[in-house]
Amino acid sequence: MRIFAGSAAAAAFALLALTVAQGQQSSERAVNWERARQAISKYRPVIDNSGLVEVDAQISSSVDPENLGALCQARKEAIVAARKRGTDALSAIVAGHDPITDEQRANTYRLLGSVDSFEGKVNDAAKNFDAARDALAPYLKDYPDLSKKYAMLVEAAAVEHMRQGEVDNCLVMSTPDRCIFPLRPGGHHHDTAGVDAALKGFLEFLKLQPNDLEVRWLANLSTMILGRDESTLPPELRIPVSVFASPVKMPRFYDVSKAAGLGRFGMAGGTVVEDFDGDGLLDIVFSSVDFCEPLAFYRNRGDGTFEDRYVAAGLADELGGLNATVTDYNNDGKPDLFVMRGGWEIPMRNSLLRNNGDGTFTDVTKEAGLSSGEHATHSVSWADIDNDGWLDVFVGHELTPSQLFRNRGDGTFEDITAKAGVGASTFAKGTNFGDYDNDGYPDLYISNMFGDNLLYHNNRNGTFTEVAKQLHVEKPFASFPTWFFDYDNDGWLDIFVASYVTSVEEFMKFYLHQPVQGETLALYHNNHDGTFTDVSKEIGLDRVVPAMGSNFGDLDNDGYLDMYLGTGRPEYRFVIPNVLLKNIGGRRFEDVTTSSGTGHLQKGHGVSFADWDRDGDPDLFLESGGATPGDRAHNALFENPGHGNHWLSVRLIGTRTNRAAIGARVRVDLPRPGGGVDSRHREVTSGSSYGGNPFPLTIGLGKADTVPTLEIHWPTGRTRQVLHDLPVDSSVEIIEGRDGFRVLDAKPIRPPGESGDR
Repeated sequence: MRIFAGSAAAAAFALLALTVAQGQQSSERAVNWERARQAISKYRPVIDNSGLVEVDAQISSSVDPENLGALCQARKEAIVAARKRGTDALSAIVAGHDPITDEQRANTYRLLGSVDSFEGKVNDAAKNFDAARDALAPYLKDYPDLSKKYAMLVEAAAVEHMRQGEVDNCLVMSTPDRCIFPLRPGGHHHDTAGVDAALKGFLEFLKLQPNDLEVRWLANLSTMILGRDESTLPPELRIPVSVFASPVKMPRFYDVSKAAGLGRFGMAGGTVVEDFDGDGLLDIVFSSVDFCEPLAFYRNRGDGTFEDRYVAAGLADELGGLNATVTDYNNDGKPDLFVMRGGWEIPMRNSLLRNNGDGTFTDVTKEAGLSSGEHATHSVSWADIDNDGWLDVFVGHELTPSQLFRNRGDGTFEDITAKAGVGASTFAKGTNFGDYDNDGYPDLYISNMFGDNLLYHNNRNGTFTEVAKQLHVEKPFASFPTWFFDYDNDGWLDIFVASYVTSVEEFMKFYLHQPVQGETLALYHNNHDGTFTDVSKEIGLDRVVPAMGSNFGDLDNDGYLDMYLGTGRPEYRFVIPNVLLKNIGGRRFEDVTTSSGTGHLQKGHGVSFADWDRDGDPDLFLESGGATPGDRAHNALFENPGHGNHWLSVRLIGTRTNRAAIGARVRVDLPRPGGGVDSRHREVTSGSSYGGNPFPLTIGLGKADTVPTLEIHWPTGRTRQVLHDLPVDSSVEIIEGRDGFRVLDAKPIRPPGESGDR
């Protein structure tokens, strides 16, 4: 396969094929290749120069996928092998004047540049991309078809310079404005060499291809990073910063991660927030796609800071993991962890980590019956599928049959995939349980990359029936994060699923009011009768956001659930802000990214909404960083400034229902000004398909200063529990089957952002 394809779309498709077929056998159900090719051909995708595919292709097939240490070593050796492949190829090419030979030389320099890029040797990468460009330059006049390839290399070198600017500036800045779009003075680069060189390259590219929106954006972003106005660019290239203005205002959030001791510098991964040591304070776990990076376990000290205790917690050997989720599989009241590995890359084992209750974890994957090195896993969801009081787990694999494990209640699981009828081979990117028809049993939704999504209806007898096409919820064709949530508080769970259109151009078109060619985000409204209606356009989600790590929560406590979408791809050129969408009364979602100050420009992966400082409003945790060692970034903790609304935090403890109360439904009835009742509906879950929120529910009450009624539907036993006159702006604990509630002594923590860090 030649590295330079005839078009950007063809090159992107080649990358897709190499990525998803790495050591695996795909099925038509998993990836519909012809439809994938057609989908990509409709828009201008980013071109991959990250080196990820080139390096992973060199990982030995003999490495033990169960041995995390061996996988770490294999990745190190693969980097060396990928570089050797390029240098050997370069030395083997005989200099000549045959354009095919020089294109081979260009391909080889491009390979070396990609490996440099993977490692973060961006200046060397730029030199190799320039060398590849120079190898083609003599033939542009006689071979016009080379002009696009030439321009691609011009952009590739410029992107490396831009990354150098990020490394020299925003990644080492101490201000909360670093890497936040739109750039304020505190985020401008002081060492301008990298971005100056990048802007020069982008302008050279635009002379060759003036209509390219991706590079127009990068040129405009470069001027902003340099502290210049877009008027310094030629008129035809300008993108006014005003087009990104939030139509709805929201108070500014500030990144306090550095002051809180939480700014880990790493690659992409998952986030889980929960009280892991039972001290009443929310801790956080970060995983990393880096094969050699252990889990990070940040313990909340209760004084506004965290300490990383991964060694003391017994997690030093738990290497890698693109995603993680929280559970309580053994009903002991101590939150456990499940770490997923292999997504996008190669098969490797997952980990079930039992919480020992003393601040440590034990890997019990094998003894629990969940160990397997045959799969690459991206998403896992927990639910009690048969209402026996024990949490079962669905493990979504890529291109191999996914698995459903039933919890035996003795610390072990049995594989019931075949019996349950949920073992389709999909390129599963997101999985989530939710009881969409309110029959008391959790159903299962699976997003599928380049294939139809699946919705499995729980038949209440240990089996499921796939109904996605029947209910018209099988799109988008290229999907990623997904979840069930009740966005309009009508008591019925709706489905959100994000498309994954890997195009900067398609993302930018929303702000420029241009029609998109890629699939948009999708929101399926529950019609209260077991059917759904696609309301994406009516509710303001008919736009392209290439979302990865994403999650939801009520940031302003108005009672309606908002969304934060982390964006990204492995390529450095995929520099676009993460997106915050505010829910306007269940009627519409508005982009409040710029007014809220949450438009982080580094890649967005694990996302969690959690009130870590116990002041009543959820804060926003973001694990930043890309898929390669050269694309590391600092994690962010966006401190919620508060919005003047009341709230109630509810921790449910199951007795007949599973201890974590996953699947329990809560309804809060509030007095409406002028008469009547407003309701808030929430469900306890193990998180979105790409980020873990804590089990306690923070319910926004708006301006209501009383909670006359709170109603809980417990799934096991199908019981209803009603409580009255709960205190606002407080945290309560409710135990299944017991009268009353307990108000928790949860004094607010003074966040570091209130100590002059802004």
